[in-house]
Amino acid sequence: MAGSEGPDVPLLGVPLLGVLGGMGPMATVDFLRKLVEATPAARDQDHLAVMVAQAADIPDRTRAILGEGPDPLPAMTLALRRLEAAGATRLAIPCNTAHHWHGALQALTPVPILHIVDAVAAGLARRGLAGGPVGLLATDGTLRSGLYPRHLGRHGFTCRVPADQAAVMRAVRLVKAGQGAQARPLLETAAAGLVAEGCRQVVMACTEIPLALADPAGPASAVLLDATDALARACVAAAAPARRAA
Repeated sequence: MAGSEGPDVPLLGVPLLGVLGGMGPMATVDFLRKLVEATPAARDQDHLAVMVAQAADIPDRTRAILGEGPDPLPAMTLALRRLEAAGATRLAIPCNTAHHWHGALQALTPVPILHIVDAVAAGLARRGLAGGPVGLLATDGTLRSGLYPRHLGRHGFTCRVPADQAAVMRAVRLVKAGQGAQARPLLETAAAGLVAEGCRQVVMACTEIPLALADPAGPASAVLLDATDALARACVAAAAPARRAA
């Protein structure tokens, strides 16, 4: 855990964002960078106070959803308790697949946990979309959970997946292994296929994927929506009233 002078030291009187991270570690770092970039700030003190639990020991979320691995909820709960003890006033989880357990985690704490798919819905609205088909670049676990169709469906969106989902999973594994350059063409092909099928936006619905598709060139920059960035923007917006009152 980072962000305090000692373990579990509450920052009294200061709105504190707790980040339940480590899924994966580099995706968490990417989220923190985007959080800083999304914050309107002229000095250090204008940024959010953040506490990070980089809980890389949380079992694989996709394997758990597919019934092939252990339940990650106990490890996520332990990280949640550490963030609570540190005084977190709001929580964020920069992992799409982990939101399969969002309801279970929220039931364990009075601290609000922002939902990444709600943040994506807000991002689609900012781009002028009020419904229709959107593409998903996501893990098998996220797709199996039905997370995106369930939440985006409330806003009039339908979700489409790549013809070659196995290639997306290969790309995610490559990114986790530090081989984003090899993952990029797989993801670009998948995104292009979704656009060809009529998707006006393609959501990078796995926090590993923006690491491979950073700074997309040409038309892709207008088509790809980064769920990590959407969550960072939601965190900044949610913290604004409390920071003005502090």
